[in-house]
Amino acid sequence: MIPVDQSMDKNLLELYSDYLLCSFGATTATGLSALLEGAISHDQVTRFLSRSDYDAKTLWRHVKEMVHAIGDDDGVLIIDDTIQEKPHTDENDLICWHYDHSQNRTVKGINLLNCVYHAGDVSLPVTYELITKPILYTDVKTRRVRRKSLLTKNDLMRDMLSVCTRNRIKYRYVLADSWFSAKENLQFIRNGLSKHFVIALKSNRTVALSYEDKRAGRFARIDAQNLKEHSPVQAWIKGLDFPVLLLRQVFTNKDGSTGEMFLACSDLTCDGETIETIYQKRWKVETFHKTLKSNASLAKSPTRRVRTQSNHCFMAIYAAAQLEGLRVKHQLNHFALRSKLYLKAIRYAFDELQILKTA
Repeated sequence: MIPVDQSMDKNLLELYSDYLLCSFGATTATGLSALLEGAISHDQVTRFLSRSDYDAKTLWRHVKEMVHAIGDDDGVLIIDDTIQEKPHTDENDLICWHYDHSQNRTVKGINLLNCVYHAGDVSLPVTYELITKPILYTDVKTRRVRRKSLLTKNDLMRDMLSVCTRNRIKYRYVLADSWFSAKENLQFIRNGLSKHFVIALKSNRTVALSYEDKRAGRFARIDAQNLKEHSPVQAWIKGLDFPVLLLRQVFTNKDGSTGEMFLACSDLTCDGETIETIYQKRWKVETFHKTLKSNASLAKSPTRRVRTQSNHCFMAIYAAAQLEGLRVKHQLNHFALRSKLYLKAIRYAFDELQILKTA
């Protein structure tokens, strides 16, 4: 067992996360060592990524100061998952097949469930879960070996919200899309945590528009209720013991077609404009996912073991949090910051080329 030098690990954590933000290609232990001109060997980097488990608890220790600094009682917690495709990496408990609802198909890669805290103009990751599928079973119909998780994403969502509450994060609303609108989640947020939610519902969800209909069991699909756009109405979702405000939104898709979305808000004091404004903040998690993939080198590690792959994911999440801090400090968005680094790198390479040509 190699003794762990905690000060060295802290130093390497900062160096590795900075390396992820600065890199525009594959991120490897050899690459970081070469960047540092051998000050730290590639073996040291490899041991750093493979000897400890960096997880959500580690993330919280590093971001809690920033989170508490921006804390606001009207803050929101945003839950969503994303898949980083890794089609050419060997399958294991972490990198395996997941259903991607944005593509309506299964893809091979890493499924990451994130919780992002948004307050004021700042968005920071506060906890996360890597979806692993260690259970192997044979599909009765296809007779193919498949994988499944020990816990569902809904179970993990409730656990993550409990952690955020224990960590004394100030927030009022939980935001999520319809994939996290299970009645157990809604009951837990409102009754278990005494918080509110603004969550999208699928159009086939059944509701009653009066307490009398609820008591009589007269529930109907949301899309059959003829709800007016932008005008919330009080309703009872089947399976819940409290009323919510239902809001219908109509929007135009990229292909020109028209779609609609139904929002459920547990805060009965809100009007339509407030509900829409609050839910608009959910897109902050999409920005975070885009940064993870485009700016924090989430997919750029060629590591093969679950521990090193998991630790690389942690480093990418931490790097994204660092980039958000730089955004606030320099008033430049994530992509503008990366573009600035890229131009500096090209400038250095250009100057070096001129030296080589005249040597």
